[in-house]
Amino acid sequence: MSEKKKLIADVIKKNEGIIRLKPAWVARDFLPPGRRLGLPEGQYELGERGAICERWIGSTTKADNKISVPNEGLSVLDIESEEDITLKEAVEIMPEEILGAEYSKVHNSLKCLPKIFDYKFRLPYHIHQMQKHAKLVGCNSKEEAYYFPEDVDLGEEAETYFGVHPYIAKQKKYDVLLRHMIDWKDDSILQHAKAFKQIPGDGFHVPSGTLHAPGSALTIELQEDSDVFAMLQAKTGGKIIDKELLWKDVTEEDKKSKAEKIILDMINWKISGDPYFYENRHTPPLLINETKQDGGEEYWIFYNTNKFSGKKLVVSPGDVFVGKDNGVYNILVWRGKGLFAGLEIEGENFAKDELIITHDRAVKELKVENTGDRDLIIYKFFGPDVNPDVPFLKKYDGN
Repeated sequence: MSEKKKLIADVIKKNEGIIRLKPAWVARDFLPPGRRLGLPEGQYELGERGAICERWIGSTTKADNKISVPNEGLSVLDIESEEDITLKEAVEIMPEEILGAEYSKVHNSLKCLPKIFDYKFRLPYHIHQMQKHAKLVGCNSKEEAYYFPEDVDLGEEAETYFGVHPYIAKQKKYDVLLRHMIDWKDDSILQHAKAFKQIPGDGFHVPSGTLHAPGSALTIELQEDSDVFAMLQAKTGGKIIDKELLWKDVTEEDKKSKAEKIILDMINWKISGDPYFYENRHTPPLLINETKQDGGEEYWIFYNTNKFSGKKLVVSPGDVFVGKDNGVYNILVWRGKGLFAGLEIEGENFAKDELIITHDRAVKELKVENTGDRDLIIYKFFGPDVNPDVPFLKKYDGN
């Protein structure tokens, strides 16, 4: 047995199937940070790399930034070791022990990426490529979903623009977006989209290929394990961003032969032009009646897809919640403190707020105790096909 495998096996055995993880911080250079991630003030700005704007959770995905930093975005196991062991390595070394014997036959990793994103201003209008386009640059598609936590400042631009006005898609007037990408001078491309207010305790589901410009609310996001995108908006946060972000995940051949028009081919016009986008993509929390207990309750907050799913667990002060799940998942302890299967947990404490629960432990009853004086709030993140009972919105077409 290799030294790394032994260390991983030992911690799984010691903690009865649970592994602590260290935070993974990710810098971006196209917008200033919102400074709501809990870091000391002097740790956000990173010079040429930009600033810390995101925290990735239970991540097996490498951040794809212009300035590459070893292991940026990859979660690291919180164990004593001479060198860091990433969660990606751990899953590759011990897939059955972490993912489960059956699950690991179909999925070679967690296949999802939870994160917190924290920007001072609204993100630029952009898409994440669908699989048929992402694979051309050796990447995966990036479907995603958002949840806006209730107890955080919303920032300066707390509205998200989604899609396009329906006539654009219905009449195939796609070129109305093209001139903005060619001119690359301002943010007027947003005139072709609809804005929705970001409401605390609310959320949205956003399939890949969907045009969107997320607002400034601190956001808990769950997505496919990818970092592909194409930025269509030239100006954001008062400055012009590098146009290379339009081409970040476009092949050189397509860029030369089709120029800005290639981006129009990558948009999911059916979803982006849906006149009932809100009704079909708005995902408020859904109480899970089957697990409701005197001491606590769970809500679906990421649903409407089989590519990932997520829950919010709330345990009242001094109370206990007992539950079990269908397979491997990881958690972020958002607020409060307590015990998770006997391990100390505490929100806003980077040494105690992130865990991965291996398959064999997840499918057994697990006790969560709130030892504090306020609600214990935990977000639970699952990869594809773990939860066959994940709810779906009923398709709305105006009738």
